[in-house]
Amino acid sequence: MIRISEIFHSVQGEGQLTGVPSVFIRTSGCNLRCWFCDTPYASWNPEGESKSIEKLIQQTLEFACDHVVLTGGEPMIAAELPELCEQLRQLGKHITIETAGTVVHDSPAYCDLISISPKLSNSAPSENEPNGWHKRHSETRFCPETIRKLIASAADYQLKYVVGSILDAEEAMEYTAEIGSIPRSKVMMMPRGVTVQELDQQSEWLVPWCRSKGVRYCDRTHIRWFGNRRGT
Repeated sequence: MIRISEIFHSVQGEGQLTGVPSVFIRTSGCNLRCWFCDTPYASWNPEGESKSIEKLIQQTLEFACDHVVLTGGEPMIAAELPELCEQLRQLGKHITIETAGTVVHDSPAYCDLISISPKLSNSAPSENEPNGWHKRHSETRFCPETIRKLIASAADYQLKYVVGSILDAEEAMEYTAEIGSIPRSKVMMMPRGVTVQELDQQSEWLVPWCRSKGVRYCDRTHIRWFGNRRGT
């Protein structure tokens, strides 16, 4: 059983598959607590019900769609994720896993694209948060060895950093160097923001910065299409 917050049919709004119609399976629960998380119902206050793999497959097949995105929360904390991926694979689905890159299974979950969003120091919640989340988050967010394993387990990969300043972007480049020899074409910088106005403000400096470094700018296109709301 996997706890699920929502399943919906939409269009991928981030990364190299932007614009591709996809079924999104959003798991509920996360091992991190980013202060800017835009899906708190799957992390800070996880909602949803537990569903069997059979039920998830049934609901996925209700949509005539070849691409499936497993997202969260953090989908990699679900023990049954490899089995779900295997059954989706047998059905001929293209599988993307969206992860923070801090968890890997002993038997890696097969996917066509592992979309890794490593968490920078800018993601830590306030030190005043209860349950010690500032310390827990800060101590577990940085996992270059785990990211190396995830990259090795997938057919393709992308690194997608959320940045809000040039300092964040420079830190992302340092993190990438820690991971290893990563082509610049695999590195994406995504502006932090949940409104079109915030994205536009960030893009003013981020687009030319990406050009100067030879990395990719990654817009949050779904916010421009639908706004920051569930089911999109």
